[in-house]
Amino acid sequence: MTVHFPFQNSYAALPANFFARVAPTPVAAPRLIKLNRPLAVQLGLDPDLLDTPEGAEILAGKRLPEGADPIAMAYAGHQFGQFVPQLGDGRAILLGEVIDRDGVRRDIQLKGSGPTPFSRRGDGRAALGPVLREYIVSEAMFALGIPTTRSLAAVITGEHVIRETALPGAVLTRVAASHVRVGTFQFFAARGDTDGVRALADHVINRHYPEVAKSDRPYHALLEGVVARQAELVARWLLVGFIHGVMNTDNTSISGETIDYGPCAFMDDYNPAQVYSSIDEMGRYAYGNQPRIALWNLTRLAECLLPLFSDDQEKAIEQAQFILGDFSEKFSAAYAAGLRRKIGLFGERDGDEALIEGLLDAMAKNQADFTLTFRRLGDAALDASADENVRAQFMDPQAFDEWATRWRERLALEPQTPSERHSAMCVVNPAFIPRNHRVEAVIAAATNDDNYAPFEELLTVLSKPYDDQPQYAAYAEPPLPDQRVLQTFCGT
Repeated sequence: MTVHFPFQNSYAALPANFFARVAPTPVAAPRLIKLNRPLAVQLGLDPDLLDTPEGAEILAGKRLPEGADPIAMAYAGHQFGQFVPQLGDGRAILLGEVIDRDGVRRDIQLKGSGPTPFSRRGDGRAALGPVLREYIVSEAMFALGIPTTRSLAAVITGEHVIRETALPGAVLTRVAASHVRVGTFQFFAARGDTDGVRALADHVINRHYPEVAKSDRPYHALLEGVVARQAELVARWLLVGFIHGVMNTDNTSISGETIDYGPCAFMDDYNPAQVYSSIDEMGRYAYGNQPRIALWNLTRLAECLLPLFSDDQEKAIEQAQFILGDFSEKFSAAYAAGLRRKIGLFGERDGDEALIEGLLDAMAKNQADFTLTFRRLGDAALDASADENVRAQFMDPQAFDEWATRWRERLALEPQTPSERHSAMCVVNPAFIPRNHRVEAVIAAATNDDNYAPFEELLTVLSKPYDDQPQYAAYAEPPLPDQRVLQTFCGT
């Protein structure tokens, strides 16, 4: 029986300058190393058929499934603040779209599937390490409840790619609500192609924001929708200690999903200035800068939409600024509410912000582990005898003691029982995140020894990040000094 993808191709039906038609480049000997079977079922695909040699060939780009209309999407973007008028999918090819079991349209894209007209002298390929990193982190983000692209499969190609050294080649099958980015709008705006901007905006409204289609000002409402989703998304990133690493406008999804997991990382010790990405030399995309950069990127989107707002540019700018002005309020509200939940507060009172800032300040000064401090704070909310496990996160445990006195005074003002509070904190404070040293160990085992057992085990742990999983307790621990990962790399 042949693998069947019930493809639709709405993006490929847009004008020809939106993309380049290009087929994946066949690879030598594809081998499936991971299939996300639950996701396959959600997409209406047969996992048993995908888990065959024919399925591996499709997921590696060696064989095109019936109904595919492969394209590389065109887009531009600001990269570290510098505008590049043409980027595009240089190593990714969109096979088509399927409607999942919830009625949601999803892109199916091969990443690392060979050169395209947008490759800019690149080989269009991906090394195994970055493919595994994206698989691990995207699926961890999904389990954490954060909007994200997802990973359907990882395939090793049987070929090597040349980076600093020869590395095993691989292809990731990525699933997304869509791959439209802020940079996609910039591609048309930079060319003065207002018709292209309008056609793209109409496509996005139809696909992601159908509720605004009948608005008196649909393009204004579109910007409002994107601003709201990005504000919520970045707040969720900060609440789990996630650092995207490359928040360029071409890596900012219009749908509100986290996209393009390159040198991403999760913090160990809390540090608002934390940077892991080897290419972020000036700290532009540091942990604490992410809200500011999100607004900067949204401002670039607003600039693209100005001709659709009004023929009067001054009026259009004023309208855009008004909408963008909502970002800070929406982000702050989402972030503050999330932090209150993380420390076990059910209501909101004067002084809560200072209380939370006091904890974060003490964590930063004492190199407290971000994830474990909040997780173990939940245990302390249940029973004060568990304070010792929180104190252990601080170089000066007294810093926690001083804060905990004020915290417990605040908790006493709410009617919830310690058990209720503990349960509520456990569902917002994960025990397990993709620790950088764990991800690197998985990549090393796969790349050097063709050993995927650590990869599988890490995925198992991360699929239930809010459960205690005592058999995997070691995965919750921060790295030892000699295990610390100081830099992460893009992989291109």
